[in-house]
Amino acid sequence: MTSSELSLHSRKLLELCQRLHNRNMLAAADGNLSVKLNDNLILITPSGQAKAFMHPDDMALMDLQGNAIKGKPSTEKLMHLQIYQSCSKARAVVHAHPVTATAWSIAKPELQQLPAEALSEVILATGGIPIAPYARPGTQAMGDVLKTFLPGHRALILRRHGALTWGEDLEEAYRGMERIEHSAQVLMAAHQLGGITVLPDEEVKHLYAMRKHIGEVLL
Repeated sequence: MTSSELSLHSRKLLELCQRLHNRNMLAAADGNLSVKLNDNLILITPSGQAKAFMHPDDMALMDLQGNAIKGKPSTEKLMHLQIYQSCSKARAVVHAHPVTATAWSIAKPELQQLPAEALSEVILATGGIPIAPYARPGTQAMGDVLKTFLPGHRALILRRHGALTWGEDLEEAYRGMERIEHSAQVLMAAHQLGGITVLPDEEVKHLYAMRKHIGEVLL
């Protein structure tokens, strides 16, 4: 990994942090993003810094075992490590705090996923958005609760703690976060306007068949 390549990835991480902040999906020092540079090297946002106002040189480096090589990796690095260790195609991870998606997980504790049967885009773009159980931030439990959902899901809501997406590059992971929040906003509006209705069973089956044909990528 050359210094110019490392600088390019660092600038991209910062760009995405700023885009998330501009869409109100990051506040203050919340959230963390990472990119897998090679088989054993991960570039990750640092702990305790406002993500939209960093400098590319602030990014931290760690290995696949979580050992810091440069800087102070995010305290939530265990989520990232769980994804990289469980998903062979994962090259990037985004953890943000999208307001509406997080609110669904708080207001509806019985909800196990966003109601995909109500919105075709949820099925076609993600294959479904489950809600992972709550885990205390900064603990091994944050990685452990993800195991049930990996590698089959690339977009998840973390109960009472935002959302998590992964992809084969940073743009895919970012796109998944946008998809989660936009879907949550549409569903919230429908709920407020009178209630969420669902598509016919036959149409839902057809949409899942279309998603299978599309593949695993987040759209």
